[in-house]
Amino acid sequence: MNNPVISVQNLVKRYKNADKAAVDDVSFSVEKGEFFAFLGANGAGKTTTISILTTTLSKTSGEVKIAGFDIEKEARKVRERVGIIFQQPSLDPQLSAEQNIRFHACLYGMYGYRPAFKLMPAAYRNRVMELAEIVGIQDVLFKPIKKLSGGMQRKLEIIRSLIHTPDVLFLDEPTQGLDAVSRRSLWEYINETRTRYGTTVFLTTHYIDEAENVDTVCLINKGKISACCSPEELKRDLLRHELIIDADDRTALLNELSALGLPFTVNGRIVVPYEEESPQEIISKIRTKLTVLKIHEPSLEDAYIEFLTKQSKRAVA
Repeated sequence: MNNPVISVQNLVKRYKNADKAAVDDVSFSVEKGEFFAFLGANGAGKTTTISILTTTLSKTSGEVKIAGFDIEKEARKVRERVGIIFQQPSLDPQLSAEQNIRFHACLYGMYGYRPAFKLMPAAYRNRVMELAEIVGIQDVLFKPIKKLSGGMQRKLEIIRSLIHTPDVLFLDEPTQGLDAVSRRSLWEYINETRTRYGTTVFLTTHYIDEAENVDTVCLINKGKISACCSPEELKRDLLRHELIIDADDRTALLNELSALGLPFTVNGRIVVPYEEESPQEIISKIRTKLTVLKIHEPSLEDAYIEFLTKQSKRAVA
């Protein structure tokens, strides 16, 4: 029997004087080492949920366990086992990069550290240098925060969140405000550390392409879970895979598709959806010379937009 590293059962959060619950009877689980994405529009309930999971917000009812520990009864043990990269930067600009990490270690009582900044324990020093090399900031580790770029500061937050080798790493909009190059670089480092340490990653993001390769995507809408499955399953449920074709003799091509019993639509180009048959199998049946041939594989972002569109239509109806 599996023992999920995150277990959420019938979670409810209702704010005072609110007409509806912000999180309404939500249940899901995340296995150890899993890459899990929690997606939803603004106000859907994802920030409330992640705040509860990281012990920064109390729940109204339900049961939540992280690494086997209850988030309220054993909050301290939960905090010892999670790392968090917040949506907004949370570094102290008056300290150096390394001092920000050291302060975090002191708060958690790691490596024998106590609040006084004196000797640097060998275990702590080795761990910091190891992580700094992985994310590529060893050359600026002792520089003031204010001299570091936004991308460097984000990498520093990764080190700080991983310094105690957490069971779960919570990423709340980790690349918000970063340019495209910094975003890509940051994800390379997160994926490398995830592979190296087997850390479970729990992601919330508005950049849906960042969740394309997750193991599980969970969609929340108006406080309720609407879907929880692999990205491929979500795309298959919401969208069609399509073959886009055309020919100089379009009439002949359309007649041939009809004779073959293949469904198609004409919208600028001829679009042939496929599910059971592969594109190669469909193309092998066509004898008309093609001038256009493209395979459209829907992205997770396509599926997410389709999901939001359907939810909006239902709300209007």
